[in-house]
Amino acid sequence: MSSTMSGKVALVTGAAAGIGRASAIAFGCHGARVALADVDASGAQETLHLLKEAGGDGICVKCDVSRPGDVEALIKEVVAAYGRLDYAHNNAGIAGDIALTADCTEENWDRTINIDLKGVWLCMKHEIRQMLAQGGGGAIVNASATAGLVGSRRSSAYAAAAHGVVGLTRSAALEYAQAGIRVNAVCPGVTRTPMMQRIIGDNPQVEAQMVGRVPMGRMATPEEVAEVVVWLCSEGAAFVTGHALSCDGGVVAS
Repeated sequence: MSSTMSGKVALVTGAAAGIGRASAIAFGCHGARVALADVDASGAQETLHLLKEAGGDGICVKCDVSRPGDVEALIKEVVAAYGRLDYAHNNAGIAGDIALTADCTEENWDRTINIDLKGVWLCMKHEIRQMLAQGGGGAIVNASATAGLVGSRRSSAYAAAAHGVVGLTRSAALEYAQAGIRVNAVCPGVTRTPMMQRIIGDNPQVEAQMVGRVPMGRMATPEEVAEVVVWLCSEGAAFVTGHALSCDGGVVAS
């Protein structure tokens, strides 16, 4: 196990599966102690088991990031367990329903925005307060998507939230740069996660269409995205803040 983050504490939301699970394990493999947060408590426990198998240390906290009380309690529990918070990957999110803009329901709009955008803001609100209180700076990586950099047909709520996360990230990066708190966003393209599998279903044509738009000709793995997240939190990215880093196999460049 690498010790480049030894003594540090990382928080990962949406840690029950996919990129969140991979990020939690990656932080642990770099030596950080990891708090795993998710509304899916059983999935988070499975991630914790995998983290410990890899030699890491962590705790699980059930949290709905769209609920202010849950998020406030989450940060308090992390600090109670480990005394501080150094890194955060605000990864919890949903894809929402697939529909044209005029057919998007108000329920889908509100749910997607509440989890994907408001949830990131709520987490940042309390993470930043903790980092300021303890001193020494910190690093936050918010989950956006390629849909936060370009338009996305039939996913207007998701794209609006993803674009909002990029704007929120850049604003916070400017506000807290002199406090030593770096804030960046990771913008994955198509990634082989359980959420992506639900979109694809049992239709190989859908997968072929998605992969066909990727210049590298394949999906990312969650582990590939996780390494980007950990790097953005590391000393290797010490002069990087306010950046939305695409991890998409070349989609945005095409």
